[in-house]
Amino acid sequence: MKPIQGVQISAPEFTRPISPSQPVDGQPRFKEFMLEAIDHVNSMQQDADKAVETLMTGGDVDTAEVLTAVQKADLTLRTMMQVRDKLVEAYQEIKEIRV
Repeated sequence: MKPIQGVQISAPEFTRPISPSQPVDGQPRFKEFMLEAIDHVNSMQQDADKAVETLMTGGDVDTAEVLTAVQKADLTLRTMMQVRDKLVEAYQEIKEIRV
């Protein structure tokens, strides 16, 4: 067997300071990501509401499509609620850290 040779790992070099007001490497900020997700959930809810309204007023819409739209809206809302709960939980944990 060959002995394990030492591995040298150097710390990454930061070429510029990270500013909270600018996205890193062109990535959207977390706030923008969350706002887009909320807008997406809202639009899914509105689409489901329109589909249900069209069905109830006797419009030409397939009941399976309405059910699918409602289920998609419900799933996206439940997912967003779980993300919110995890964020609140993480915030609580960070708040309890003693410095």
